Order: sequence, then C-alpha cells, then structure tokens
Amino acid sequence: MTLVSVYPLVTTRTLARAFTYEAPEGVGRGAVVSVRLGGRRVRGVVVASGVEAPAGIEIASIEKVVHELPAALVDLALWIAGYYGSTPGRALALVAPERPARRKLQPPPGARHGIGGELEPELLSDPQTAAVSAIVEELDARRGAHFLLSGATGSGKTEVYLQACAAALERGLGAIVLVPEIALAPQSVGRFRARFGDGVAILHSGLTDAERRDERERIASGEARIVVGARSAVFAPMHGVGLIVVDEEHDAAYKQESDPRYDARTVAAKRAALEGAVAVYGSATPRPESWHTLRRLELGGRLGGDLPTVRLVDLRHEAGYPLSAPLLAALGGVAEQGGKAILLLNRRGLSPAIHCRACGVTRRCGSCDVALVLHDTGLLTCHHCGYTELQPTTCPACGSADLARLGAGTQRLEKELAAKFPELELFRLDADAFDDAEELARALERFAATDRAVLLGTQMVAKGHHFSGVTLAAVVDADAGLAMPDFRAEERVFQLVTQLAGRSGRDGPGRVIVQTFDPEARPFVYARLHDVAGFNEGELERRRELGYPPYGHLVRILVAGPLAEPPLLLLRELRGRLQGCTVVGPAPLLRRRGRHRAQLIAKTDVPRQVAAQAAALLAAAAPAMRRDALTAVVDVDPQSL
Repeated sequence: MTLVSVYPLVTTRTLARAFTYEAPEGVGRGAVVSVRLGGRRVRGVVVASGVEAPAGIEIASIEKVVHELPAALVDLALWIAGYYGSTPGRALALVAPERPARRKLQPPPGARHGIGGELEPELLSDPQTAAVSAIVEELDARRGAHFLLSGATGSGKTEVYLQACAAALERGLGAIVLVPEIALAPQSVGRFRARFGDGVAILHSGLTDAERRDERERIASGEARIVVGARSAVFAPMHGVGLIVVDEEHDAAYKQESDPRYDARTVAAKRAALEGAVAVYGSATPRPESWHTLRRLELGGRLGGDLPTVRLVDLRHEAGYPLSAPLLAALGGVAEQGGKAILLLNRRGLSPAIHCRACGVTRRCGSCDVALVLHDTGLLTCHHCGYTELQPTTCPACGSADLARLGAGTQRLEKELAAKFPELELFRLDADAFDDAEELARALERFAATDRAVLLGTQMVAKGHHFSGVTLAAVVDADAGLAMPDFRAEERVFQLVTQLAGRSGRDGPGRVIVQTFDPEARPFVYARLHDVAGFNEGELERRRELGYPPYGHLVRILVAGPLAEPPLLLLRELRGRLQGCTVVGPAPLLRRRGRHRAQLIAKTDVPRQVAAQAAALLAAAAPAMRRDALTAVVDVDPQSL
C-alpha cells in the first residue's frame, strides 16, 4: 500500500485542498478514485503518490479506482485553478466529468451529427504547402509551437488542418480540433469523417450523457485519435496529443462564463506547451491579440476566385426596414435566377421591444434592466432570466391600445421574407429554432441541397459555414453591436460583417449587402475592403495607448446583490487594496435576475497575482458579504465587459 494525495471533486471552497488516503501500489497521478469524505462518497483525482502521512490523522483507504486520466490533464487542471482563481476540485472536474452507467451499446454519434465533406484536392496552393510544412516541422520537434493561420474565407484553412492531422496520425500522435459552437460542428465533423472515418470522435454539449461517455472512452482507449468539438473538447482524455487546432479563433464563445471561467484558446496553448504539441489558431478575422503575438502563416486570398463585392446600404435614405430596396432587389434575383442567400440579423424573436406611443413606456422585465422581447408565440420573454408574459392588448401603465413594436428580430424577418418571396425556402438558425444537434445538422443538410433557399438567423449563420451556390450574403442591421460599452465592440462588428461576407461567392460570383445607419464607421470601411491587416493594425495602435490586450491583461471583479449600493461599497474597498495593477471603476451594471451588479476592472501584467489578491480579499470579506447577500466573481481575461 502507498499514501496518495487526492483532491475531492467538490465545489465547496472550504474543501479546496488535498486529502491523504491509502491506496494499492500502482495507483498514481491521474487516477480518478472513489473516496469517503465527511461521511459521504465522492470522486477525487490523485495528484501525487508516495506522500507523507499527516501527523495525528487516521488515514482512510480509497474505495476503488474509477478510471485513469493522462497526467498532462492533471497538470492542466491545476494550472487552470491557479490562473483563473478557481479551486483545484472545480478545475479537475473539467477533465474528469461524471461517467453515467452504461445501458446499451450504440454507434458513434459522428455519422448522425455530421454532414458531408469535400474530396481531398490533388494539389495544395503554395501558401498551403508552406503552412503544412511549418506545422509538420514543429510536430517533429515536439517543443510546443503556436501558429496563427490567417487568410481570407475560402483560402483553404480547413485543408491545412486536415493535412496537419494526417501528419500527426502518421507520427502516432493525436489531434484535437476545436470549433466555437455546436452550430459549426456538423460541417466540421463531416469534413474530418470524410477523411478519417470512424477514427473521429465528437465532444460537445449537444450529445447525450451516454454518447459523451462512449466518445470519451473511444478517445481514452486510442480508438479515436482525432477529436472535433466545442470548447470542452480541449479536455479530451487523449494520450499523446500532437496537434490542437482552434478554428475561428476570434470567437468569444471559447470563453466559459461559469467557474472556472477559462478561455479554451488559452487552455489550448497551455496544453500544447505541456505536451510538446503544436497549437494552430485559424481565422479569416483573427483577434488583434493573436495578430500581434503569434507566428503567422499567411494563406492570402480566396482559392479559385475573388472575394465578393461589399455594398454599404445607408438606411438613413431607405424607407424599408428590415428589408431595404437594394436587399429586396438582390433577393428577387435569387428567386428568379436561383442560388442561395444568407441573412444575418443578430436579434431573436419578432420584435426587440413593445412601446406605448401614448405614455412612452417600454415593457421591461421586472427582474432585469432589459426590454421584454416579443416572440411569435405571443409571449414577451426576457432573454436573461427566462421570465415570460402574454403580449398585452393595452398598455399596463396607462391603458392605451396604441402599442408599437420596435425593431425586428429573426422571426419577423422570416415572416416578411415568406410574404414577399413565397418561392424561396427559408431556414432559420437561432437559439429558438432547434432542440438538438441532430436536428440542426439535418436542417443545414437540407439548406445545402436546396436551390432558391435562404438561411437566416443570428450570428450563428456567419460562423464558418461553407455552402456552395451562395450568391448573396446580407447583414440586415449591422449597427447592433457598435453601441456596446466594450472596447472590443468595433472588433466584433468588423469580424461579424467580414465573416458573413465570406459565406458568399465561394464557387461563383457573389455579392454582400450591409445595411447600416453609419456607413462611415471604421469597421464597415475596412470590411468593405476586406482589409483585415489594416483594421488590426489600427486596433492595436488604439489598444497600445489605452493599455488593453495584448499590451496588458484584464481582471474583472463582478459583485451582485439584492440592493444597489452594497456591491459598489465592497468594490470601493477592494480598489484601495489591490496592488500591481491600474484599476478602473467601480461602475454599476444592468440588473440581472433581480440582482444589482457592479464591476471593477484591473489592468495588469500579472493577472494571476491580481486574481489571487482579489480572491483573498473577497474571502476575508465573506462574513460581510453573507450579511448583505452578495456574490462575487473574479474573471481573468474577460471577453465581455
């Protein structure tokens, strides 16, 4: 028997330490075990063996070994706990999720969740060949390299990923391919299965618990040596990782919004460093941070054609909304001549708000400082807390029947398109449209096979989809993100418009229409020219002056409570005690779910140190926080402010 150090997989911060247990010889770092803790049975992860017994403590034995983790994943989880200010137990739970009991054998989900891929090209372009060679050189060196693979949409990034994965497999190594959202998984899975067959596993939240367990077992056993999935796939239990691909690396969906608040892009870099693997970050619109920091592999322009022309439609001079005259004419061309169109409107529902013309009151959520959104079910819905109520026939404030619907959402856009173009088949892609990943995959497959079709939806329609025959892409309301109080607002608008533009004209002439009330805004000027380098260089210059990433890190401290003043008071106390940083705030935020919120932003070169300080100060303030019913979050490298 030997003594081992075990972190229990519990969320309680008071138990955020290792405990000593007795275990059979051979049980070492990475073993997931069942142990007794405080009278209950819990899972834990062994982080060290052969440890000394603590004085005066009766040592209990582990009950059983459940399964084994690669040791590198233990190192990764402990690093996450330290960097993001979480606990070891919470971080280790990411790499050792619960495994439901097996009920029956079932086929791998890849065949149901994927849609068809493309044939391997006979020749690569010169930039593709150079990119693959650079990646393979680092695969052989095994020193943990990091690349930015940049190039226009349609420049061949996916083929570079596929060739790099094949090179990894030839060397006995595995590969992890990350996509930002489930909506991208069907096409990605289809492309990789077309090349590598059942050796591809998928991991994302759209799988059932049983499917996720089976896929993890295929990965751990070595049966599946390529994993495609959303951000949690970075924790795949794969031995011998040689390559990690982060596709659409600009996407904020890689950031986890619950504790541990990790960023899968940063975690991918750390895992690559721990395993001597190559990390490849790909995007047609890379983040300024990646543009500045990573070694670039440039693919250049679109293969076999030019990028589509982009027309800015000034809505100040248009009578129609959400469909302007130029957009109606372009859609008429699709209806008459055939082809496909993709329309982006980054708002769900029928209308973003109901407004009384008599008294000026907008119907708002009673628990959140936001307007209720009207849906085609006749319900007004809060998209933050889920509260719903029936659409009123008269104003609840003054009794007037003069109620107006403000703006448009994807459901209204769908209705107007159906009325004006009954010959076009419509496919809506937003959070309200599909219940599961399999249904989503089938809808995208039908869109790919349909002529005279329109795919409309929120930002999901702009994210990496590759459909042949798309002759028109349009942003219905491009201004929606510009007014956000976030230093990344212009970056995200530029990325969204440029990404959507890339869906058009992949295999023939294409056009792009961008509807805006501010056509001179910087993101639109650069997007019209497809000038990624120009936009990023200007953005980097602005951030250098302000000390924003990549010229420093941000640590966000968010406090919430039932009253408005206590969160601000607590943050003012913290502000005077934080060291090694420049502090902005505190400032109040919109109320959510009945709780008032405020935040403090720290700019620093030592984010881990500042996060640890903040966590210690909040722990010391715990009694007062409990009295005032306050909760606090420390978020390192936040992606929204």
